[in-house]
Amino acid sequence: MAVMSDKWIKKMVKEKQMIKPFVEGQIRKEGISYGVSSYGYDARVSNNFKIFTNVDSAVVDPKNYSNQSFVDRKTDVCVIPPNSFALAGTVEYFKIPRNIMVICLGKSTYARCGIIVNVTPLEPEWEGHVTLEFSNTTPLPAKISANEGACQILFLKGIFFESLIDWILIVLFKITAAENTGPSKQPLPTSSTPAFLLFFFNLLYF
Repeated sequence: MAVMSDKWIKKMVKEKQMIKPFVEGQIRKEGISYGVSSYGYDARVSNNFKIFTNVDSAVVDPKNYSNQSFVDRKTDVCVIPPNSFALAGTVEYFKIPRNIMVICLGKSTYARCGIIVNVTPLEPEWEGHVTLEFSNTTPLPAKISANEGACQILFLKGIFFESLIDWILIVLFKITAAENTGPSKQPLPTSSTPAFLLFFFNLLYF
């Protein structure tokens, strides 16, 4: 897999509307930075938060989550209680291409304060606002600033044959690798095999 650059991100935004709204470049000002970077996109957190509370002594059950465990707040600054967490969505709406896997990492500004941003991977062709989980690991209340940078989105491109040339290059790579690493699970033809048969043979077995 390869990490895609800002050039690719801008191309996908223009052709596929992959990120909306899209910020071309890093916006820093006095807040936490957001926008496209060299190899990723720094997404913003919206101002709609769900703050975890234990007022009703509810049990946290991943299979049957209760809304009684949360308090809804629409605010520019969310205060998370000590050793608690909050949920929020990104300002940006994402449409992930079919050959792309996305991972999300928290901003260093929050990490240095003991605030962890957790996000599960985004599968190919998933779309929507990303749900962010902010964990306050400190014994003190922690602030989360809405409409500012919260996490970095990395786009990983998998093996996807977009053209005949891509396919041929992968096939040749596999042939070379098989010759250099010993016996293969599938019988490989010899180097004396005609080129066109060699190509179609690998279409079947790889």
